[in-house]
Amino acid sequence: MSQLDRIRIVMVETSHPGNIGAAARAMRTMGLSDLRLVQPKDFPSAEATARASGAADILERAQVCSSLDEALADAELVIGTSARQRRIPWPSVTARQLAEQVATETDRKVAILFGREDRGLTNDELQRCNLHVSIPTDSEYGVLNVASAVQLISYELRMAIIGDEIDRPDARSRRHVMTLPELVWDEPPASNEDVERLLEHLQRVSVQAGFLNPENPAQVITRMRRLFLRARPDKMEVSILRGVLSGVEKRMDNKAD
Repeated sequence: MSQLDRIRIVMVETSHPGNIGAAARAMRTMGLSDLRLVQPKDFPSAEATARASGAADILERAQVCSSLDEALADAELVIGTSARQRRIPWPSVTARQLAEQVATETDRKVAILFGREDRGLTNDELQRCNLHVSIPTDSEYGVLNVASAVQLISYELRMAIIGDEIDRPDARSRRHVMTLPELVWDEPPASNEDVERLLEHLQRVSVQAGFLNPENPAQVITRMRRLFLRARPDKMEVSILRGVLSGVEKRMDNKAD
């Protein structure tokens, strides 16, 4: 199994099937194969197949998802593409920094989100991400076409994970490669879904405790989401936190009685 196989490309509500086909072709040229489509406007499509040009197998295996939750199922590192900074700053990296980060986490399932052609990802969708990645462009021209963004990021991932000399062992042996110490962890990382359930539990208990006003929550949960996605807890840590919250709920219920 290639290290590139653990990376999925997620395209959200893509309007033009040609962009799906072009993205599949970009993935094929860089060795990626896992494509997930969240509520595409037109798919399957003859235009998508034509634009794929040799990558029809990626389109055939593409998973069409009814929700972002389905597309992110079991993902442990989620990165969202964004052309601009949002109201609440989020950890952000360049495409190259993103690739270097993914290359060091050899056992993580990674999902990279690409938004709609006209408006990208929503704030809520971006808040599901551990990191944001942006691609600087000429300010007068605007943002990259979504398929072009897939191509650029796929290229950076290939270079960071495999390199350009994979088929030249003689050249590879002469190249100095810095190896990083392997981090041995005692528990698997929590998935994006695990963190979402923790946040839902935290919000419920915060409302019940009177700390959070559901009619005016301000940015409390958004900031807590940013904290947990930045910390990237493991499954046991999430389980412990949810156990604490369950204990608080039980204590409040007993007092209410």
